[in-house]
Amino acid sequence: MEFDPTAHPHRRYNPLTGEHVLVSPHRNKRPWLGQTEPPQTATLPEYDPACYLCPGNPRSGGQINEKYTSTLVFENDFPALLPPPGPVPPVSGHPLLQATPVEGGCDVLIFHPRHDLTLARMATDDIENVVNEWMRVYLKRGRQPGIKYVQIFENKGAMMGCSNPHPHGQVWSLNEVPAFPATELENLKKYGQRPQASGLVSGAPCGPGNKPCMLCEYAHHEMSLQGEEGRIVVQNEHWVALVPYWAIWPFEVLLLSHHRHIPSLDHLEAQERKSLASIISRLTIRYDNLFSTSFAYSMGIHQRPVPSQDSSILADGDEAHLHLHFNPPLVRSATVRKFLVGFEMMGEPQRDLTAEQAAARLRACSEVHYLDSSDHGS
Repeated sequence: MEFDPTAHPHRRYNPLTGEHVLVSPHRNKRPWLGQTEPPQTATLPEYDPACYLCPGNPRSGGQINEKYTSTLVFENDFPALLPPPGPVPPVSGHPLLQATPVEGGCDVLIFHPRHDLTLARMATDDIENVVNEWMRVYLKRGRQPGIKYVQIFENKGAMMGCSNPHPHGQVWSLNEVPAFPATELENLKKYGQRPQASGLVSGAPCGPGNKPCMLCEYAHHEMSLQGEEGRIVVQNEHWVALVPYWAIWPFEVLLLSHHRHIPSLDHLEAQERKSLASIISRLTIRYDNLFSTSFAYSMGIHQRPVPSQDSSILADGDEAHLHLHFNPPLVRSATVRKFLVGFEMMGEPQRDLTAEQAAARLRACSEVHYLDSSDHGS
């Protein structure tokens, strides 16, 4: 029997994490009688006097927001991390029970003063303001003494645990490198230590010291594919958004630079920041159009843990390749989400829709937001 990736179960390897995902495309035909999420029907106002993120409003901690007109950053009123110095945990009575102190800070980054917008509904210039603010906070926090990692992320939608619909993200900065990016960074470093004869795609940009870069090579491989095999959703002169071959979430997207090796936000040139804003807009509009809903996801930026001393050159430690992860939970409709349970908690992640099928569905979506479509509501 000839293997058919759209019909036969198989495992796919993720070189960034060293883990596998089980792909079971034949399960797409199974009926769904499980939990459904309530559809989003509420129309939000441009300004909500009860919102603790709207301009001029009091926050939950009692502070008053500035009457900002673009972006706003403030220290989280209820941070997961506290600044130093902190107490040291007592020595455990057993080597299996270990605890180490962790310190740092948490920031809230408001994307826009309007309460009713999301990245998919914002103008590209406004998204560019967000990109510039990401870079500013990354530089500020990453240069603080003791900070070893700056994690920028956004939780969008109530089903992803977002407690306030006002468009915003967060930045957590800490004195340790968290587990997920640490694993990626280690695998990127190992890949860079491979000999040049490792099979780099001709013309692919390379990392520091002209060493192989896993994500440079992967981006160029994906861009060389044609037809149904391709996993690219959208691309421009600097960036490519694709459903990675090893995706876990149904419509997971990896967004990365393809024209050169970029370790972190502070290496971006002005035009690259502008084109990053553009591709984020084009991707998130497609997400909303997929099920005609404000599409929930968790997005995180992975890059160099903290800024380099000189962003004008590539140096040792710049094996990191700037990329954004979009992990959305919806799988069949605006009300049916993916659950990581059972085998996925006890064995390994599993998906039904192949990465290629997911990419094709996202590619087919319009870049005109469904709320702006001429036939909306007809």
